[in-house]
Amino acid sequence: MRGAAGNCRPYRDQQDSVSRQLTQQFISQWQAAHPADEITVRDLAINPVPHLDSTLLGGWMKAAEQRNEIEQQALERSNQLTDELVASDVLVLAAPMYNFAIPSTLKAWLDHVLRAGVTFKYGETGPQGLLTGKRAYVLTARGGIYAGSSLDHQEPYLRQVLGFVGIHDVTFIHAEGLNMGGDFLEKGLNQAKAKLAQVA
Repeated sequence: MRGAAGNCRPYRDQQDSVSRQLTQQFISQWQAAHPADEITVRDLAINPVPHLDSTLLGGWMKAAEQRNEIEQQALERSNQLTDELVASDVLVLAAPMYNFAIPSTLKAWLDHVLRAGVTFKYGETGPQGLLTGKRAYVLTARGGIYAGSSLDHQEPYLRQVLGFVGIHDVTFIHAEGLNMGGDFLEKGLNQAKAKLAQVA
């Protein structure tokens, strides 16, 4: 696996703790099964990337001689993130559910790496993803049980954006019911860990 993008919430809570547990377990099991693979971890909670703004847009759209220093720095940051993704064979996203969707830090990362001409292109038949041949694993942590329901805006969105850049082999591993009390926490965590062991 060349490349693992880790994402968690900016403060500690049950979902955050579980998403970190799942990420660490996945990396450990993957390293054991694929000891020669190089793994890159990017923690967006510790080192968040700026949200999409006019500075980054200027860095993308202006000619080199027209960019100011801040726009050039924004472009270089986006290039670094995109280069990491392009170089990876397997992408791992850890995404606790935040108000029925993904954390804004993960959305900001996606806004940096969905790049026309780099990770997708426009053709005569519409957009075409350029990152074909990659696999992705998405580890989610959720307070309730949402898989397959209309309240789940994580999985459909991430499947769409990953497919947009050509990543269609996507496996979701949900740890659900973490804040529901009783046996839900243990059951949700055990189910997620068992599936992790299978895929890693």
